[in-house]
Amino acid sequence: MRHKHGYRKLSRTSSHRKALLKNLAIALILNGKIETTVAKAKTLRSYIEKLITKAKSGDFNAHRRVYAYLQDKAATKKLIEEIAPKYSDRDGGYTRIIKTRVRRGDAAPMAFIELV
Repeated sequence: MRHKHGYRKLSRTSSHRKALLKNLAIALILNGKIETTVAKAKTLRSYIEKLITKAKSGDFNAHRRVYAYLQDKAATKKLIEEIAPKYSDRDGGYTRIIKTRVRRGDAAPMAFIELV
């Protein structure tokens, strides 16, 4: 049972889960909106909101801290220079999850996650 457990495992090892969240975050930053399963979207929400909060300061150290998570120069630059300044007056709640459909192959509930 997962009562009061801190995070979703997503049926993956810790390294696979870390890579998955990193790639989903990069895709969300570059595209603004992606479709994924509801469980992945909810996990990604906490991951990306922490990154945006770190990026809001906009200084050189923010670049280093965000790049340590993303390992992608283009996504890091876009997050710090374009996305994070939009949320300077906002304390959290940078993303929106919209449930869409049930995937045909395995009946997984799908959702869009987008930056507000």
